[in-house]
Amino acid sequence: MDFFLQKGDILIGGSFVVHSAFDFQPPTFQELPKPVLCTRFHIRYYRDVLGLMFAINEVNRSPNLLPNVTLGFSLINTCMSELRAVGGVMSLLSVADNPIPDYNCYLQSVTAGIVGDLFSALSLPIARILGVLHYPQISHGATLSSLSNKINFPSFFRTIPSNAFQNIALSQLVGQFGWTWVGMLVVDNDVGLQGAQVIQAGMVRIGVCVAFLEKIHLSYSARQISSVVQVIRKSTVNVTVLHSPEVHTKALLDALFAEGVTGKIFITSASFAITPGLYSKNTWKVLNGTIGLIPKTGIMPGFENFLLNLSPSEHSSYPFIRVFWEKAFNCKWTDGDGEQQTSDVLNINDTAHCTGEEQLGEKTSFLFETNNLSYTYHAYLAVYAYAHALHSLLGCHDGFCDEFSNVKPWKVLHHLKKSSFRTWAGEELTFNADGDLTASYDIINVQVLQNTFNFVKVGKVDPESKDGDKITLNISSILWNEQFSHVPSSVCSVQCLPGQRKVPRQGQPVCCYDCLPCSVSEVANDTDASECVKCPPDQWSSEEKDRCIQKVIEFLTYEEPLGIMLVIMVVIFSSLTICILILFAKHQETPIIKATNRELSYILMVSLILCFLCCLLFIGQPSNVTCLLRQTFFSVVFSISISTVLAKTIMVILAFKATRLNSPLRKWLGPVIPRHVVGLCSGLQIVICSVWLYKSPPFPSLNTEIENHKIIFECNEGHKLFFYMTLGFMGFLAMISFFAAFLARNLPGTYNEAKLITFSMLVFCCVWISFIPAYLSTSGKYTVAVQVFAILASSAGLLSCIFLPKCYIILLRPERNSRELLVSSKRN
Repeated sequence: MDFFLQKGDILIGGSFVVHSAFDFQPPTFQELPKPVLCTRFHIRYYRDVLGLMFAINEVNRSPNLLPNVTLGFSLINTCMSELRAVGGVMSLLSVADNPIPDYNCYLQSVTAGIVGDLFSALSLPIARILGVLHYPQISHGATLSSLSNKINFPSFFRTIPSNAFQNIALSQLVGQFGWTWVGMLVVDNDVGLQGAQVIQAGMVRIGVCVAFLEKIHLSYSARQISSVVQVIRKSTVNVTVLHSPEVHTKALLDALFAEGVTGKIFITSASFAITPGLYSKNTWKVLNGTIGLIPKTGIMPGFENFLLNLSPSEHSSYPFIRVFWEKAFNCKWTDGDGEQQTSDVLNINDTAHCTGEEQLGEKTSFLFETNNLSYTYHAYLAVYAYAHALHSLLGCHDGFCDEFSNVKPWKVLHHLKKSSFRTWAGEELTFNADGDLTASYDIINVQVLQNTFNFVKVGKVDPESKDGDKITLNISSILWNEQFSHVPSSVCSVQCLPGQRKVPRQGQPVCCYDCLPCSVSEVANDTDASECVKCPPDQWSSEEKDRCIQKVIEFLTYEEPLGIMLVIMVVIFSSLTICILILFAKHQETPIIKATNRELSYILMVSLILCFLCCLLFIGQPSNVTCLLRQTFFSVVFSISISTVLAKTIMVILAFKATRLNSPLRKWLGPVIPRHVVGLCSGLQIVICSVWLYKSPPFPSLNTEIENHKIIFECNEGHKLFFYMTLGFMGFLAMISFFAAFLARNLPGTYNEAKLITFSMLVFCCVWISFIPAYLSTSGKYTVAVQVFAILASSAGLLSCIFLPKCYIILLRPERNSRELLVSSKRN
């Protein structure tokens, strides 16, 4: 392994990614394996090396920190290869091309510890080796939370936070924007997959679903990359969480731009160090609008001036200076050194030769991407952490330190755990028991404007915030890509409005659902409600099903038009019946009144008056008294009416059958039979009603089940059997009267009532037969109205069919109201 060395009393090793890719030829076992060849020199990564050198130079110039002790460094370039990382760290410890474990060939100085690596995948194998040898390691970019395990990695430290909180913060950041349907891209190694599990678990906890989880790696073939691109293209997600080092994403982002997939928003973890120089300007469009986490950055006074003054002629000993110069100015050195060190400078013009006199000038900021010094700053802090630990170990004071030969790696490790130091900003830094610093991140937004790549800080993540807001975000300062003018939506299903509930789609994640309206009497007053809530019995759901409103209490009142109409009909028919009764009483001695059995006629008219008046019990607010009397009083008076009609029918038949003087039926023509018929039939109905009132009396109740938006204030009839028994008994009497009258309809006589009774019973039966389906098909006050109408109609039918013809003769045809006409008709 080639490594770069700057001599000093104490060396600080550095394991850095300088090239972003490598070529590795698998061994053929027929010749010596060829070494890993680094490709794609990346200036942004080279900046981290310069940051370490800048920090060492500052420490060497400081009169207060390690006086009279010179720090040097030894560096290796891992170029994203675990093989080079393992071989390189062994070379750093042995200071030899062919390393020998735990043996130092460089006797003039001692290696205090290692800075690096940038990526967790490279830091893991290094940490395992250094842990066994008790060499301290301070990473400036490895975020893998398992590296905090001091049992497995006892000598590992880092100047950036562990991703233990970062992975939680990522899911919370997604939740801040209301996104519930996201994709995930992770690097195809243990680090990426472990982080993906934590991030996905955090998203599930807050209700976010992962539409797809695809793996990427810089070693993937074009076919594998194309497969990932198609997954992203076909997915409906607008937001993708990117948890991968940036070098693994270059081929994917290039393919996304080539396929025109530029309307997605990426949310990047801290492991994705956004480096514009790694990508082409076309690919920038894919990253436009990206929101990412980066470790909190501090100030490095004089660093930009240090970069500006770089020169191959003045700093020829700087590692990779000539390769950097070729990359920066797109030229080529004429000697062999530069050509030996670079193999990936693109688009080199054969006539362009590097002179070393070129000036960086304004190109410095663009080349080194100084608008975001995050990881370089943390490499800078790592050097200072070693310097303060060595300062404590050597007991430096009054400008003198103990012999640096006393420095042993395990002693440095011990002092690192206890050392603390202040940054230029005055912040005091101390490693915790896990070897980590405080987890603090900045949230940045990538804004590509007029071919310029800008980082805008839009928030921060602070797990130790005292005000309770661990994430602060200024959404108004975020600039999304050209597809979105405001915060984009990324959901599998549109939000269910109040009044709707979510119904999961079978076989799909819980974030994918359909919205169905709540059922009757159920509401959902929140968006995306999982279930609808049933309203209380006295309330019902609004038309929008988003709230419960009080039901209207309904009963048939005297004030409403229907009630007024029924009352008017009751008054009219009752008055008419009273008038007929008076008329009959006034003409009671006339033949037609005598011929129709005056006593039964009076009983029938009085019972009809009561039938009409009992309708008033059905109108108005139900009470205990009215509920008890409604059906029972109606049943009794109606039974009296029908039994009276039956008695009249029987008397008509007997009257015409007993016309001979010696007929045995003449003894039954007196008032005995009518009275017994009326008394018996009425008595049976009274018995049924009495049992009804005793066993299951009607009572007022509020019925909330019949109609959704109303409470029906009604009389609960108790056991329905009694109600139907009373109706059935009245129907039985009506049918007997009807058949008896029908059989006697052709008997001779001018005043034969059989025909009239037949018609009255026909009307009565038709009304009540029609009443049954109408009663069962209506509800609320209309049920009551139907029964009242049936009572009025049947009573009016009896009144009109039996008495109006007689009134007609009495008032308009008095000449027919004579005994002679009656006798002659009987004889005929």
